[in-house]
Amino acid sequence: MADYNPTELMACVASRVLEDGSSVFVGTGLPIIAVMLAQRLHAPNLLILFEAGGIGPRIPTIPISVGDSRTFHKAVMAASMDYVMSCAQLGFVDYGFLGAAQIDMYGNLNTTVIGDYAHPRVRLPGSGGGNDVGSLCWRNIILMRHDKRRFSERLDFVTTPGYLTGPGARERAGLPADTGPHRVITQLCVLGFHPESKRMTLVSTHPGVTVEEVVGNTGFELIIPDAVPTTDPPTAEELRLLREGIDPTGIVIGK
Repeated sequence: MADYNPTELMACVASRVLEDGSSVFVGTGLPIIAVMLAQRLHAPNLLILFEAGGIGPRIPTIPISVGDSRTFHKAVMAASMDYVMSCAQLGFVDYGFLGAAQIDMYGNLNTTVIGDYAHPRVRLPGSGGGNDVGSLCWRNIILMRHDKRRFSERLDFVTTPGYLTGPGARERAGLPADTGPHRVITQLCVLGFHPESKRMTLVSTHPGVTVEEVVGNTGFELIIPDAVPTTDPPTAEELRLLREGIDPTGIVIGK
């Protein structure tokens, strides 16, 4: 039996995407865990940006929100929301973290409504900074639960653009070229996007998960390569840092 839970695995996988010296726009919860792990383990020069204005902090313990005072701890700058969003608009932010209630094969995201917009079955939180991050950061990392309701052939509402309708659609919509979703990390697998068709592609399955399980929990056709590797599990050092130094009370990763 694995000595880690799915949230810990997702945090480790997400942290490994972030290179030393890169910049990343972070939201509450699991993204904070991932960037703290990356900064402490393999990316000490990771530049973290929080929506409330903290730029380049050295986060001591897990903040409860993006406006928590710890998101400014030893930061290079205490700015504002519009300043941080402007950094993304100017092309200074390499990665952005996003979550969603629904995603489609092109990485478009819905965090607005389930059902008809005027008379929804569920009213969701909305965009917040999600549209800005998804539109302006160079590469976006999406963390979400994997099931057929969420991985949907058709979204009830497009809150944040992925590759919209396919190749060239972002550019035609006026968004910066060469930007868009990069990785989708779920409790089952890691997904990416085909460089030409922009359709979602299976990158790896997590330990103990089969390709058939991933396909069975996806409401659209995935691109499946001939050989699908298995995601590397969390290392002992990653788990130690997560449990002892980053989230010792289990606020995000659980107990």
